[in-house]
Amino acid sequence: MTAHIVHVVHRFDTGGMENGMVNLFNTLPPTRYRHTVVALTDYSGFRHRITAQRVDFHALGRAPGNGLGWTARLWKLLRQLQPDLVHTRNLAALEAQFVALAAGIRATVHGEHGRDVFDLHGRNWKYNLLRRAARPLVSNYIAVSRDLAGWLRRDIGVPESKIHQIYNGVDSVKFRPRVGPRPDFAHPDSIVFGSVGRMVEVKDYPALVRAFIQIMRQQPERAERARLVIVGDGPARATCLDMLQGAGLAHLAWLPGVRDDIPDIMQAIDVFVLPSKNEGISNTILEAMACGLPVVATAVGGNVELVEDGVNGLLVPPGDLGTMVQALLFYLDAPARIAAHGASARRQAEQRYSIPAMAEAYAAVYDKTLARARRNAAERRE
Repeated sequence: MTAHIVHVVHRFDTGGMENGMVNLFNTLPPTRYRHTVVALTDYSGFRHRITAQRVDFHALGRAPGNGLGWTARLWKLLRQLQPDLVHTRNLAALEAQFVALAAGIRATVHGEHGRDVFDLHGRNWKYNLLRRAARPLVSNYIAVSRDLAGWLRRDIGVPESKIHQIYNGVDSVKFRPRVGPRPDFAHPDSIVFGSVGRMVEVKDYPALVRAFIQIMRQQPERAERARLVIVGDGPARATCLDMLQGAGLAHLAWLPGVRDDIPDIMQAIDVFVLPSKNEGISNTILEAMACGLPVVATAVGGNVELVEDGVNGLLVPPGDLGTMVQALLFYLDAPARIAAHGASARRQAEQRYSIPAMAEAYAAVYDKTLARARRNAAERRE
């Protein structure tokens, strides 16, 4: 029998969590599960990346603030859809667990994919009060990193038996090392430092720009070789462009906004850099690794589980400009080092982070949750 799963998110847009959902929908067999996505606010054209099966989308138009009108709309929709299981993701969708209970749904999963800048370390007492209140309602939890799994157990009090740690997967065929010449935007002899992601506060892209500017100011001869690429959109994009323009270095950087050709862009980069203040498990790090790129990342969240310092990249403290500068310089004059660390990154991506393994792990959690709900329902009938 095909199980119907309703996935509830705050918004379905370009992002790592959404990318993981797309990979899941494109991999899990439609004969086992069919999927519906409910966005509490809205959804974007990113949904068109789902190609393997039909997935219906609903937007509830939740307004900012504490209004509860969305709960009635969600309750009505859940009663109409009659799902077998509801899967919520992150704090912004957690309240939907209460609505699922009211709608009579007893099989639920909640996923933790990372925390935003307003609660970097998961210690906000109001948010944790909500998390603990929802804890008895959630049948099983999925955490995308060991860091998040430990936090759920330690700070939220989730029993070990309910926590399932599943790494995101990456398409190592679509994302692969560069073969042939680099695209035209950078000279073949350049070293391109690059990043891809939402340009929001938690990603801290201005920190990367500051490090790039400092290298150019201290060692202007580096301008012959160093280039910077940041792909994505958000409030920090204008800030970064202004910083580069003010430093007279805009001609050495490319910040094109949102792009649909990320695999091609990854292949044009030499060293991937992620300066985040916090991360769950970064899909872009996984994609960079699959492309054979060494990764410079901040030592936060799940980054330390993906980047092995000195083996497939370097870890730096968040917000530490001097260490970030030294990390970039570590690779700038060392093509052999880039090649060695990049090869190690590619091997790890292929061996540890496959999409089929991720999808089957999710399926195991869904099946366990559904089986328990059926047993409980049978016991209540007796």
